[in-house]
Amino acid sequence: MDFMGIAVDSSYLSHLNSKATAGASVTEMGSGVWRLSLPSGPAGPYRLAQMDDYLDQPRSKFPWQVPLRVSLWMRASGSSIPGTWGLGFWNDPFDINLGLGGASRHLPALPNTAWFFYASPPNYLALRDDHPAQGMLAAIFSSPLVPPLLLSSGVLFAPLLFLPATARLLRRTARKIIQEDAVELTHDLTTWHKYEIEVNSHQTRFYLDEKLCFESPIVPRGHLGLVIWIDNQYAAFRPEGVLRSGNLENPVPAWIEVKV
Repeated sequence: MDFMGIAVDSSYLSHLNSKATAGASVTEMGSGVWRLSLPSGPAGPYRLAQMDDYLDQPRSKFPWQVPLRVSLWMRASGSSIPGTWGLGFWNDPFDINLGLGGASRHLPALPNTAWFFYASPPNYLALRDDHPAQGMLAAIFSSPLVPPLLLSSGVLFAPLLFLPATARLLRRTARKIIQEDAVELTHDLTTWHKYEIEVNSHQTRFYLDEKLCFESPIVPRGHLGLVIWIDNQYAAFRPEGVLRSGNLENPVPAWIEVKV
């Protein structure tokens, strides 16, 4: 599929960067199918298998900008894999690759994303209380392009996030700055489905098996990278002001597969 001068086809997938930690793997299975696998293991170690097109690039060099479009087939080994997985576009806003050595190459930024994102409990990935925060989500975040050096000064106030009263205030403030929209999808995650994201200057559209499943006037901003991943991580910023993150146990091996 040609868009923005980039062809997202089997050849493009084969040239994506691969990352894997703690026994995870990224493997070409043949016939253009790629499997991203996590081994079973306890909570604690960060297990990640990821493909992307922005490794070691500054955000200003991330290859995608609106208008953009991608279409890939995907399936998962289970319907309730601990952690997160999915595909789509983001600006790699946070140092959230906990435990991935050498990954901290970007200063923090406000999130800009458009992706299919699966989040197991205890993840809670929404700033608005009326939006879904778990399950398979078609989700968008759109934020102002604040200079990273200015934003990084906020790290000094990070301890306040662990005080519930202050965290609730900061959460309410954040949703005035960061636009978000999301819908939960309820299809069978273990069978092949075609996932498509299309973004233009005034709307973001998500298609499942070539049928429109969600559209929103919210559009991510700035330069974005394509990411396909599975990990055992969780992050939760709940309405009551509780902020938690960590890595979950994988009782059994887990994987996702993608193809064009």
